[in-house]
Amino acid sequence: MVQPLLKLVARLHDVGAERDGAGNRKLFCDQYVALLLMYFCNPALESLRALQQATGWQRTRKELGIERTSLGSLSEAARVFDADSLRPAVQELCARAVPLTSGREAEALKGLTAVDGSIFSALPRMAWALWQDDDHRGVKLHLHFDVLKGVPADATLTPAACSEAAALAGSLQPGRLYVLDRGYADYELFATIIRARSSLIARVKDNTAFVVREERPLTAAAEAAGVVRDVVLSRLGTAHHKDHLKRPMRLVIVRAVDRDGQATELWLITDRLDLDAELVALAYRYRWTVELFFRWLKCVLGARHLIATNRNGVMLQMYAALIVSLLIVLRTGQKPTRRTFEMIGFHLLGWVSDEEFDAHLAGLTAAKKEK
Repeated sequence: MVQPLLKLVARLHDVGAERDGAGNRKLFCDQYVALLLMYFCNPALESLRALQQATGWQRTRKELGIERTSLGSLSEAARVFDADSLRPAVQELCARAVPLTSGREAEALKGLTAVDGSIFSALPRMAWALWQDDDHRGVKLHLHFDVLKGVPADATLTPAACSEAAALAGSLQPGRLYVLDRGYADYELFATIIRARSSLIARVKDNTAFVVREERPLTAAAEAAGVVRDVVLSRLGTAHHKDHLKRPMRLVIVRAVDRDGQATELWLITDRLDLDAELVALAYRYRWTVELFFRWLKCVLGARHLIATNRNGVMLQMYAALIVSLLIVLRTGQKPTRRTFEMIGFHLLGWVSDEEFDAHLAGLTAAKKEK
């Protein structure tokens, strides 16, 4: 799993090395990334100091092609090696992944990307990440999750006190169908997404003003999906509001049940006039996959424990965690699970043989074919 990635990140070898006029640098960017990958895949490594100790092991130096590294060098690496240089690797691995589902729904919802942000608690000395008040620190990871592939597609990092809509506007990609929660309900953002040659399905408040252009009849499939209304709009807002979109939009209202078991209505805005109403409802339900991925990232991979205190170092750590997740999907052809992650960790520790690990992967392939 790791060897193909080492070839991918080899191009990062000289990142940050231009300041080394004396030519005595021993830890390079690609090597630091490899160490971060080992940190996430090895359950015995829980801190930067433990990672530094691992560089003293003969097998670590042989497998990753690094030398024994001091704690100071690892700490400096979080500032010297530009995290943005690793972002294309995440995007490239996502492009290599194939959809885990197929059929009519997968074809209609091609490029479906769930977007959300999640807060990671920061250390008191991380003054750049002030949040709520002087006693709280936090960083927010803004994640783009390719729903059909089951992998992260992109990510950026900001202090927790930020605008999620602004973070998304600065990282849009063409050819995506973004599915958004109410925190992104901003008509100017909607227009920006469309100008970026992408589409959207976004939840808005149930008192949103609109002007009806066409009332669409509901099919049996739409009613079965909980759709109670499907309307083409001539504009969002009233005549007193600025018309950012300047094009027909669509409102699909879906009856659902909230987390407390109470009946509620989801008001979903989209520019996709061609989608069946039940597929609009389904696409929004898929938004939950990004929440599940955040739980995987924090609770299974352990990314909520930060081993760097500056923004660049934290982003390097997050990109490494995303890459581990991508490698698992590319290797297994399925979404990462706790059991597979445990097998990888125990295999690296020597408790699981090559034959047992291959048998586990073969079992995953067989189970997928049965589905």
